[in-house]
Amino acid sequence: MTAIQRLAAFWPRVLLSAGVALLAARATAVVPLTPPAASIPVTDPISAPLDEVTVLAPEPRYVAPTRRDRIGRIWAPVLINGRGPFRLVLDTGASHSGVIERVADQLGLRLDESAPVLLRGVTGSMPVPTIHINSLSVGDLEMEATVLPIVTDALGGAEGVLGSEGLTDKRVYIDFRHDLIMISRSRNQRAKGLFYTVPFRFARGNLLMIAARVGDIDCDAIIDTGAQSSIGNLALRRALLRENGMGRGPTTEIQGVTDDVQQGDFMEVPPIAFSGLKIREARVAFGEMQIFAHWKLTSQPTLLLGMDALGLLDTLIIDYHRHELQVLPAR
Repeated sequence: MTAIQRLAAFWPRVLLSAGVALLAARATAVVPLTPPAASIPVTDPISAPLDEVTVLAPEPRYVAPTRRDRIGRIWAPVLINGRGPFRLVLDTGASHSGVIERVADQLGLRLDESAPVLLRGVTGSMPVPTIHINSLSVGDLEMEATVLPIVTDALGGAEGVLGSEGLTDKRVYIDFRHDLIMISRSRNQRAKGLFYTVPFRFARGNLLMIAARVGDIDCDAIIDTGAQSSIGNLALRRALLRENGMGRGPTTEIQGVTDDVQQGDFMEVPPIAFSGLKIREARVAFGEMQIFAHWKLTSQPTLLLGMDALGLLDTLIIDYHRHELQVLPAR
């Protein structure tokens, strides 16, 4: 057995940015509540070994077209050490990029030449090996020497995850209708036409957090393009039970990037509203996930908004420099 095979012998079948593997769920619609308002103006490469990372998932690099995998996540073609492109899942919930072991083999890099790191997912954490690379690039994103953790080969054909490091001054354009992603330097562009503007703030590093409302409950929502399904913390479930009289849903097992398994309740929630948009008939898994405790998000109602909801959009633009999402609902 190789080093990663020994470490990952019991890893789940699906890798998500927050480490969520559960029954497929899909919200049915994202609908405007009001006409879009006018938009409101509003990392460096890592040189030392990482102590902890969070991974919860022949095209020209300046165009960077992509395809969605079978659960709707998006792949970006990434060059590593000038080779590739390798298909990495864009993961706004991941603190760092990572690749599967096969990529290390293709690059001719050994797993025992860089220090291991602690890989943290939604249900637990585990040590994994790393590789040291000289460069990583896609579109206008160019990183120099850094280390990449080795993640499980369970990404639906993708070869790793593209995390949030290096995106501080970038604009990520995601066209779901045409399976296109472009990463460029932000030029402080306002939302145009029928786009809605959704301001976000950074939380726990580079997590994208927006103000949302689930039914009558105000909550924080984390935008996570690497997660298959949306999950909520117990504070949100308690508030919904109290305010909306919701019953418990069917129990489901939630698996992360480690071998830890936790129980959760999987149920339909009231409409999720934010910045003039509403997601109807969304289904959310609720549980006492370790990642919420790590992020210190156990007392405030919090929702991790995954691709079951985000994938319903026509276009999603993430402007890290402007601290805003620019959202076009599906026509």
